[in-house]
Amino acid sequence: MAKTRRRYSKKASSTVESAMRRRKRGTLRSGSGGKVTSRKQAIAIGLSEARDKGAKVPKRPKRAAARKK
Repeated sequence: MAKTRRRYSKKASSTVESAMRRRKRGTLRSGSGGKVTSRKQAIAIGLSEARDKGAKVPKRPKRAAARKK
């Protein structure tokens, strides 16, 4: 059996964990400054922060492809 590649680095995983903890504490804020309560939004913010730090994270999906019916 072939060895699979890691899609996300350990650094990315720890950044997302940090964002989730901040959400639980109530200190995670969105780009507009609002309080984040959604689990999915917290994960998205964590992945975005990981990208900014240079961690190995897949690219964001294209907007047009995501909106396609």
